[in-house]
Amino acid sequence: MRIVVDTNVFVSSFFNGDPRKIIDLWKTGSFTLCLSKHIVEEYAEVLVRLGLGREKEISELYSLFAKNYHILFTIKTPELDIIKDDPFDNKFIECAVGLNADYIISDDPDLIAFGSHMEIEIVTPEKYLNISRR
Repeated sequence: MRIVVDTNVFVSSFFNGDPRKIIDLWKTGSFTLCLSKHIVEEYAEVLVRLGLGREKEISELYSLFAKNYHILFTIKTPELDIIKDDPFDNKFIECAVGLNADYIISDDPDLIAFGSHMEIEIVTPEKYLNISRR
């Protein structure tokens, strides 16, 4: 299964809860994390802005991503203009389309309201955990 994880879920995983369970599922190989350059850059930028990503932690994160740890990485994604209220959210849909992902996991109301795109479901962490238990 291929999944794009929105920045809000990735960053929230540092504080436990359902986002942490999502990242733990990725780390144990339950799904493949789909990434693009823009997503990785946003992960790092937000971690630094929140004081969670000192240079050492960011280097470790990049190292984990570089080791291809249950990851698919795309350099080229289609340019989509789907989410009008927050165009920065389009990067998650672009990555999902580019890598033929099954899900986008997000807590972002704009993405959640969108529901799906090209059979890619956009779900909350809680909903994905319920799906994965089936």
